[in-house]
Amino acid sequence: MKVLDLQCPHGHRFEGWFASAEEFESQLSRKLVECPVCSATEVSRLPSAPRLNLSGATEAQAPAGAGEMQARVMRALREVLEKTENVGDRFAEEARRIHYNEAPARNIRGVTTPEDAKALVEEGIEVMPLPIPAALKEPLQ
Repeated sequence: MKVLDLQCPHGHRFEGWFASAEEFESQLSRKLVECPVCSATEVSRLPSAPRLNLSGATEAQAPAGAGEMQARVMRALREVLEKTENVGDRFAEEARRIHYNEAPARNIRGVTTPEDAKALVEEGIEVMPLPIPAALKEPLQ
């Protein structure tokens, strides 16, 4: 089993496990190797130290690394984007309509000013800022 350090054009680093270097090249040429963060298939191999898989060896579970944590955050953000309606710059208006039962209840996202966000909170309307990374602003795949 070969464990390779990989990187996509957006700078996301991740590991890939392959039967051999040839299998990696084969999958890469068929666009089967994909970044777990942004789903890019333009992946490059990074230099890495050799790794040994010693059967019977046990090691305490290490905490999630920065790359794994980033992948988890990106997956969570993708899920939020998939399960919310983008109302754009009408966010404050639509949030109020939903809150006051003037529009159907649903999960929405959009853009508003800090002043409008503060006013919504003061009215008892729950809002949360959610910065979206550039990699997710492109159409979801």
